[in-house]
Amino acid sequence: MNAGLQSPPAVENRPVLTLLIAAPRGFCAGVDRAIEIVERALERYGAPVYVRHEIVHNRFVVEGLEAKGAIFVEELYEVPDGAPVVFSAHGVPKSVPAEAERRELYYLDATCPLVSKVHRQAERQLEKGRHIVFVGHAGHPEVVGTMGQVPDGTMTLVETVDDVAALPFESDTPLAFLTQTTLSVDDTADIVAALQARYPDIEGPKGEDICYATSNRQTAVKQIAPASDLVLVIGAPNSSNSVRLVEVAERCGTNARLIQRASDIQPEWLEGIGTIGLTAGASAPEVLVREVVDRLAEFRTIEERTIESAVEKMVFKLPRQLAD
Repeated sequence: MNAGLQSPPAVENRPVLTLLIAAPRGFCAGVDRAIEIVERALERYGAPVYVRHEIVHNRFVVEGLEAKGAIFVEELYEVPDGAPVVFSAHGVPKSVPAEAERRELYYLDATCPLVSKVHRQAERQLEKGRHIVFVGHAGHPEVVGTMGQVPDGTMTLVETVDDVAALPFESDTPLAFLTQTTLSVDDTADIVAALQARYPDIEGPKGEDICYATSNRQTAVKQIAPASDLVLVIGAPNSSNSVRLVEVAERCGTNARLIQRASDIQPEWLEGIGTIGLTAGASAPEVLVREVVDRLAEFRTIEERTIESAVEKMVFKLPRQLAD
């Protein structure tokens, strides 16, 4: 399971820091696709291209696209008439493309296909006459987008097992459940078990809603955390999947920190530390991983190992408007 051992020469007899780097880590297929959509739109239509909400939750990525001519806005009213606009990877309520069409805006939808799959499942459950219980985090863009696929009052959000206990529905109410794609696998399993215990006839998705990349990155952290004195997770505070990686490491009994850039690392963090686990959320690019390795090498002699728990080969197609 261990591969890629690299031992740089010792400098000034500094103590060795073993670095366990999780694989897979960083960009997933949905993030790759979303960024490429913005980049191709800039190439095809020229700057500026507007993007509703952060295309992915990472300032390094957003600032890189801004430098190329992307302008990020929170709402469509900020987009001038006639300008192209891209919807973020997290998905948007149905009201957003409807408003874009009303204004005759040219738009590209960068919603991750795995999020779109949840949207379609919500529509199908509604057609069956089932009320939908959605497991997710209030206010997250993906949750806002998914709840905006169905009429108000037809979907109820739960965040915890206690929320399940507080649901007002009778045990024989026709219900279905769906989940946000970037949740903790373990926490979600507990909530789903509570739903199924209280509502034995509740209908779930045919496949797992939590996306492959989220599951794989959490599994990878479980591989490195028990052998680490500290786990560093590269990601943004508003990145659900990154925050979940910190929680997974802590659940393994290991101290963990969420960092956005290598400059966040303080020398005192390394006091008494022999092994650091390192991973990156699905919206953090590999360049930030190497930046962190270089930062740690300023303080210690690095012995680097990659711990691989899965191989990802998923690729998503671009929207037909950009496919050529």
